[in-house]
Amino acid sequence: MSEVAGSVWKIEVTIGQAVSEGESLIIVESMKMEIPIEAPCAGTVAEILVAEGDPIAEGAVVAVLK
Repeated sequence: MSEVAGSVWKIEVTIGQAVSEGESLIIVESMKMEIPIEAPCAGTVAEILVAEGDPIAEGAVVAVLK
């Protein structure tokens, strides 16, 4: 979930990739700053709901982990 409004700068994971808690999933650009969205828990990336360049709102869900 995004903590800030901005745009998706870079997607750092792929569907099916195993991730650890705290690992960076997506980088959001907001006010000229790059802010990572980190995995809230360990799991496997099931879905990525955004694309690079997409605008996102604060609180938006950007990926699903299983």
